[in-house]
Amino acid sequence: QVQLVESGGGSVKAGGSLRVSCALYGYAYTTYLMGWFRQAPGKEREGVAAVGEDGAEIYADSVKGRFTISKDNAKNILYLQMDSLKSEDTAMYYCAAASHWGLSFRLLVPSEYSIWGQGTQVTVSS
Repeated sequence: QVQLVESGGGSVKAGGSLRVSCALYGYAYTTYLMGWFRQAPGKEREGVAAVGEDGAEIYADSVKGRFTISKDNAKNILYLQMDSLKSEDTAMYYCAAASHWGLSFRLLVPSEYSIWGQGTQVTVSS
């Protein structure tokens, strides 16, 4: 059974940096699309960044230019480098994976993903 495990969350000052990681464990017969999502208290879960099948990256407008997503496809490890952090970035960060997709797959839409990690908390103080 496939599992996702996030790590690297913590508390930082505004303007600081964090790097969170997500490892996919378990025997997988296919490659996975993977992405990062976040949810703040009282807010909807939102897409942050994702990597498509071809390795292309997509980012939410709110993090574009500050966050960088990367994936080791061979090892199924996903990273999110977060720079110039703002207090509004405070949220529980989740990684997610999908083993099946079609032409209409939306990389930053949470409902597209079926496998989720437990989340890692990122807190940014002003």
